[in-house]
Amino acid sequence: MKVYKFGGASVRNADGVRNLLKIIGDERDLFIVVSAMGKTTNALERVFAGLQRGDRTGALEEVAALRAYHAAIVDDLWHGPTQLERVEAFFAELEQTAAEGVYREEDAELWYDRIVAFGELISTSIISEYLAYAGVPNRWVDMRRALVTEQRHKDAEVDLAASAPRLRAEVEGRPERVFVGQGFIGGAPDGTTTTLGREGSDYSAAVAANILGAESMAVWKDVDGVLNADPKIFPDAVQIAELNYLDTIELAYSGAQIIHPRTIKPLQNSNIPLYVRPFGDKRKPGTVIRGVSAPVDVPILILKKDQVLLTIRSRDFSFVLEEKFAAIFSLLERYRIKTNLIHNSAVNLSLCIDDSWHVDQAVAALREEGFDVMKIERMELLTVRGYTDELWQRYASGSRVFIRQATQSTVRIVRKAEAPEQSK
Repeated sequence: MKVYKFGGASVRNADGVRNLLKIIGDERDLFIVVSAMGKTTNALERVFAGLQRGDRTGALEEVAALRAYHAAIVDDLWHGPTQLERVEAFFAELEQTAAEGVYREEDAELWYDRIVAFGELISTSIISEYLAYAGVPNRWVDMRRALVTEQRHKDAEVDLAASAPRLRAEVEGRPERVFVGQGFIGGAPDGTTTTLGREGSDYSAAVAANILGAESMAVWKDVDGVLNADPKIFPDAVQIAELNYLDTIELAYSGAQIIHPRTIKPLQNSNIPLYVRPFGDKRKPGTVIRGVSAPVDVPILILKKDQVLLTIRSRDFSFVLEEKFAAIFSLLERYRIKTNLIHNSAVNLSLCIDDSWHVDQAVAALREEGFDVMKIERMELLTVRGYTDELWQRYASGSRVFIRQATQSTVRIVRKAEAPEQSK
C-alpha cells in the first residue's frame, strides 16, 4: 500500500479535485489523506473567534460563505446543482454549533478542535463521493475514530499502539482498495475531537503509513519538491533532490514548511521513504526523504513569522538560571506556549515563541511568580543553515536584529519584522 497526502491548496477548487483523480490514475491499494479545501481552516478559525466573542451572527455568516464555496466546487464536479448527504449533515452540525454552542473560555482548545475539524470532514466527503462518481470505488474513513490521540486539544500527539488496531480494522478485509481519510484530526480517549497542530495532515499521513506498513508516502504540493527557501520570500530558491530524516527533522524544528515536525519519526521507525512531489505534474520526481542521502550543497533559509520575544528576569536579581528553568517552562507548557529559541545571560532569559492567544496569560502568570517580563511583538526567526559571509552580512547584521546564535554551520537570528508597508 502507498499513502498519498494532498494539501488544501491542491484541492482548493474543482480543477484541483479533478487533478487528484488524474494523479491517482489506476493506482489501487492506496490510502489518501486530504486537508481542508483552500483557506477553509482559516475561515473556521473565524467561526471559532466569533463564538469566542459571542458574535453568533458573524460566525454564521462565515459558515454560510463556506457552504457556498463548497457547493460551487460540488456543482462544478457534478456538472450541475448537487447535494451530498454527508456534506449537508456536516454543515448542519456546524451551523448548530455556531448558533447554539455554549462556549466556555476554559474549554477554548476543545471548542477550537470541534469547529476546525469540519474542514477536513467536508473536504474528504466531497472527494470520496467524487471518486466513486468517477468510477473509483473507495471507503471514507472517519479519522476521529481511527486515530487515538492523547487527551490534549489543538496540538495532540497520536497514540500509535492504540490507533493501530482501529485503523487496520478500517482497511483490512474491505472490498474497496482506495481509502480516503482526513488529515489533522483524531479523537481523544474521552471521545472528543482533537487536532494535531496546523499542518498536521502530514503527520496523519505518516502515522497511517507506519500502521499500514506502506511502501512509501507521497506529499503532493504546489512546488516541484523541497526548496532551500520559501520562493515567495527568497526568489532565488532552488530545489533539493534528496534529504535524510535527521536533516529534515532539524529543518522542520526550525520552522521549515517542508513537513510537519512530527511527521518523520513514524516514517523513520519503519524506514518508509517520503516523496515531496509537484501536484501540477506527476511526471516530475520531486524530492525524496529517506535514511541516507547525498549532502545538501546549498544554504537553507527558513523564516518563521508571527513570533514574540519574551525577556524574563528575577525581580531580586537572585537569578540562578538552572534553578528557574523548571518553573518557567512548566508555566509555559501550561499555556501551550511553544519555544523556538532560548538565549540566556547571567540575569536574563530570552525566549522566541510562537504568537498565540495565551501569550498575555503566560506573561501575567510569570509576573505573579516574581519575574519581570518584557514582551516584544511582531518578531520573526530566521535560520540560515550553511551560511556564507555574504549571507551573514545580509541577514545577521543591522538594527532589526535582536539576537544572533551561531555555530560553525548554522546561524539563527531573532529580528523585528518589517513594517507592512516596507515588505516586498
